[in-house]
Amino acid sequence: MNADRTALFPGTFDPFTNGHLDLTRRAARLFDRVVVAVAHNPVKGTFFPVEERVEMIRLATRTLRGIEVIEFSDLVVDCARRVGAGVMIRGLRAVSDFEFEFQMALMNRRLAPGVEVAFLMPSQQYTYLNSTLVKEVARLGGRIQGLVPHAVEERLRARMRAAAPARAKKPAARARPARAKSAKRR
Repeated sequence: MNADRTALFPGTFDPFTNGHLDLTRRAARLFDRVVVAVAHNPVKGTFFPVEERVEMIRLATRTLRGIEVIEFSDLVVDCARRVGAGVMIRGLRAVSDFEFEFQMALMNRRLAPGVEVAFLMPSQQYTYLNSTLVKEVARLGGRIQGLVPHAVEERLRARMRAAAPARAKKPAARARPARAKSAKRR
């Protein structure tokens, strides 16, 4: 397949949200082949192991034509070259995303001048959504239905249930009584 018809959609996807799914669908309408590349990224301290994130994304995208899901642990431009992608897809939810994404796009252009970056905006209903927010809502027992694909929702709830007893066993921090400040005498 021609490199200019293959797009790479890289990310940590911890977890894969309905915003990510929306961008994957949009990219699939523009390109013959979209490779969703799941980053190992140990610096971020992910909630789900990479293999599980890959599996959840495969389940969420199984009905979409031309979608592949892989994992990678090297430079994203090296991953793009490996899969024959001429374009990297990046999502922009708000103006606040632009500065970081622009900086990354320029660095990637320096590293791989032949790989373009295409910025896609999600549907308006997903502009506030990010993986960190979803994990926090789930951790605190909030409703995550409609924020993530069904397969992700099930795994996230199961993971939170498993973590709940561990959180319950931790003793609550006791408040220390305030110490009165002693007046210094001269």
